[in-house]
Amino acid sequence: MKTNWSKYPAAGLHDELVGPGGGPRAAARALLGYLSELEGEEIAVRQQAVEIAVRTMGITFTVYHEQNGSIDRTWPLDIIPRIISRKEWLRIEKGLVQRAAALNLFIDDVYHDQKFIRDGRMPGEIIHTSKNFRACCSGVSPPLGVWAHICGSDLIRDRNGTVYVLEDNLRVPSGVSYMLENRHVIKRVFPEVFENSTILPVDDYPSQLYDMLAALSPRKQARPEVVVLTPGIYNSAYFEHSYLARQMGCELVEGRDLAVDSDDCVYMQTVDGWTRVDVIYRRIDDDFLDPEVFREDSTLGVAGLMRAWKKGNVALANAPGAGVADDKLVYTYVPDMIKYYLDEDPILDNVPSWRCAEPRHLKHVLSQLDQLVVKPVDGSGGYGMLMGPMSSKAERDKFARALKADPRSFVAQPVITLSTVPTLVGDTFEPRHVDLRPFILSGPQTSVTMGGLTRVALRKGSLVVNSSQGGGSKDTWIVDTEA
Repeated sequence: MKTNWSKYPAAGLHDELVGPGGGPRAAARALLGYLSELEGEEIAVRQQAVEIAVRTMGITFTVYHEQNGSIDRTWPLDIIPRIISRKEWLRIEKGLVQRAAALNLFIDDVYHDQKFIRDGRMPGEIIHTSKNFRACCSGVSPPLGVWAHICGSDLIRDRNGTVYVLEDNLRVPSGVSYMLENRHVIKRVFPEVFENSTILPVDDYPSQLYDMLAALSPRKQARPEVVVLTPGIYNSAYFEHSYLARQMGCELVEGRDLAVDSDDCVYMQTVDGWTRVDVIYRRIDDDFLDPEVFREDSTLGVAGLMRAWKKGNVALANAPGAGVADDKLVYTYVPDMIKYYLDEDPILDNVPSWRCAEPRHLKHVLSQLDQLVVKPVDGSGGYGMLMGPMSSKAERDKFARALKADPRSFVAQPVITLSTVPTLVGDTFEPRHVDLRPFILSGPQTSVTMGGLTRVALRKGSLVVNSSQGGGSKDTWIVDTEA
């Protein structure tokens, strides 16, 4: 049976592909027209081809919370892409560049003069009680003044079509390799659509990433020694670490492969001896980077690495301490940062938020727990949060006690009905909620991926898109409808 999009059940939702009344949105016309001509069985066969390609290519992710410990799973990729017009994307791109600039200025200010705090724009205790504030970074000036070289800002769209920034990921943001591999797979499945549409490419990301990293090198060489530092094969994002190292033509190293010599430079052990390292793209949290400064029991990092970084003998991306802005309480101040540092109005809005550390906000949150989403300020992966409308009284009571005991550790937001994208369920298409994680590279220039990683809540009605909690992914197309 061929698809009749007028019967697609997206009433009351903002669908990224199907407009009100079942007509395709402008950027999705070519795809929906093509799908409408396919029999349901043929679409299912192509979905099977997607799954076979993902398995053959070894695209996996790791889940830690299973009863049997960590388990590698095949990356879940749905055949139907998420589509955004180039005209709309240009505005989103400008908003992300603006946001990354303000965040980097804020982080630099935190570790130097703290003008934002001294001018009364934020209470100083927010920084000094942040688990990601690193006092040892005070006074350090990284190359180009950039701290968060790679940022993944999560975007959502509500039922009215408004795009919001949900959070900023500035420590070790992950997911870009899945964005790139999704494109490779879907391009094989829909070659006809790519031939007849102007779908903007994403495959230049590894070269952009390398150029940005190489520009940080303390030694001016034709090809600096850039390495990717991974915690090892048991990390949930190890596939991405090895993928990016391979794509950039860089060495993938673990802490045991590196050493800091008496000259406070970092060296890598190779078959030809020790080679000096210029830039480290680190995929290890601050706590494990250097046992001399952070956790003494860490075997993942390199002793003396912070000393080498502070002396300017090696560049680290992202810089240690950048996570101070990767805090959901600090996130609520980003619009103020944009106004303060750039003297501009935010192009992209935050989701309305309540700061539980403020007594008036806390009172409101406690009275509306059954209607709000409550998040730990340093949480990730969708863990540890309360989805008020879906929670039990016992869960709300537990959160109420936690909020009263430590309000600084939580923020609250309204439940936003995320936009949807048609998703293959059996032999039919059903709407499933999505978000989007574009990646922003900040170096000599700032660039944004042409789209990003679309994550989809595969369970009907669910708003949780994280792959570790039953979510999947989609390719993201930025389509130039004017080309």
